Amino acid sequence: MFRPAHIDPTLDAFIILGLIAALMIAYFGLNACEIRLGERMDEEPWMPVSRLLSQLAAPYTPAQLHVAARVFWWIHALVLLFFLVYLPRGKHLHIITAIPNCFFRSLSFVTTVPRLVFQKGRTFGVSKVFQFTWKDLLDFYACTECGRCQAQCPAHNTGKALNPKQVIRTGKMNLLTNGSWLLAGRSDSLAPAKDDAPTIWPLIGNGEGSVSTDAIWACTTCGACMNACPVYIEHVPKLIGLRRHLVMEKAQFPPELINLFENTEQRFNPWGIAPSERAKWAQGQEIKVLAEDVKVEYLFFVGCSGAFDSRSRKTTQALAKIFTKAGLSWGILGSQEKCCGDPLRRLGNEYVFDQLARENVELFHKHGIRHIITFCPHCFSTLKNDYAQFGGDFQVSHHTQIVAELIRQGRIKLAGRREEPIVFHDSCYLGRYNGVYQEPRQVLAAATGRPPLEMPRRLDRSFCCGAGGGRMWMDEDVGQATYLERTREALALKPATICVACPYCMTMFEDGLRDENAVGKVQVKDVAEIVLEAMR
Repeated sequence: MFRPAHIDPTLDAFIILGLIAALMIAYFGLNACEIRLGERMDEEPWMPVSRLLSQLAAPYTPAQLHVAARVFWWIHALVLLFFLVYLPRGKHLHIITAIPNCFFRSLSFVTTVPRLVFQKGRTFGVSKVFQFTWKDLLDFYACTECGRCQAQCPAHNTGKALNPKQVIRTGKMNLLTNGSWLLAGRSDSLAPAKDDAPTIWPLIGNGEGSVSTDAIWACTTCGACMNACPVYIEHVPKLIGLRRHLVMEKAQFPPELINLFENTEQRFNPWGIAPSERAKWAQGQEIKVLAEDVKVEYLFFVGCSGAFDSRSRKTTQALAKIFTKAGLSWGILGSQEKCCGDPLRRLGNEYVFDQLARENVELFHKHGIRHIITFCPHCFSTLKNDYAQFGGDFQVSHHTQIVAELIRQGRIKLAGRREEPIVFHDSCYLGRYNGVYQEPRQVLAAATGRPPLEMPRRLDRSFCCGAGGGRMWMDEDVGQATYLERTREALALKPATICVACPYCMTMFEDGLRDENAVGKVQVKDVAEIVLEAMR
């Protein structure tokens, strides 16, 4: 009745509760006997429970009370000693490990994953527990199994196989089962099976102590699990490590990703459209294309969606008009631009991502680029955070940040009045990953004359649209569609417009409106489109 759904009633939990109850009963019993014997006169006023229980001991003689006090003392001591022995094998090990885990946590929200070194003879990704970092192993032991990650996970909440709490619990089970072999330096061989403790060695699979491939591919990398964790466990990098093994070692991944991988590697965009088409959206506009003799203050990194997706092109064109009217010194790379590689890295195809990142950083340095503006939050986060591993020391801004600054400077004049209700959706990679929450809201308030409507799940608790982590290019055929749940949450507020700041979110909400037969009744627009409509 009172237990939240994300807290599992395990046997381990009942054992711990029983031990704690025994400790408390023994403690109250000991104090009650000593109060009755007159040994706690000074402390009695501060022991209301023990004082009340001491009244029940009135019929007993002092000799009997002495015996009872010693019995309670020994019960307390023995239960405590048993608890200390049981602790390392139970869920309450986190009492010891959570403190160092919090100390060694990332100083900011996890924004990237480790870079791999590609050398002959090396293995890539994670398929066995010893391939995790020491911090990953500490994460397994630090888990409190509170279920907060499970309660926030969009995949779990829409009926998918993924449960982030179970992923961490599986890692702990695997580590405990194989710990003796690891300590003995036998990590190159499988732990022999036992009748009472079957081998829990492979991390990827459908057996006990393994994470299923369905769970691995269900993750949207939205980071809601990490944001909710009270002891700073990092779930997403572990799942990406498992994906890396499946993609680069086993070539086992959903078939719909084949085209994505091939297109991005060969034509530098997920759709496989010719690179010469990248600047087609800019036809008819006087936009500078960076070359040896063209220098600008800002590079507008359009991104694949902004360049090739027909709906996102409207936002790209709106931004171009805003930048030009504001007198910004900006330009684009045109056909030189390549995918930032975000879907590849989140899906585990680190090899192709590594190539793209190195080539992009070299191109940016060639043109002397220092400040980059992005349309897509995924490009924004990747260029800002992941590219630092490749020497990318650029100042990267999302377009909502730039537009907010232009409004503050008075370089954009807005009418500032719009009667129709607008609800705003926080993109995971803009909000949780990079802490950009206020700028989009400030821009909308300036453009419409009032703050946008807010969904119940907003800011760092925002619910994912379902497109991150490469899920944009994967079928969602298990459970309820993630985008549909978020769309229904937005429609419950009866808005005229759902406002976003991400092309992925744009696509997902438009799909949701079609499923809900709300096309024509409700619109989906980017913040930039709202601003352009309000410009004088």
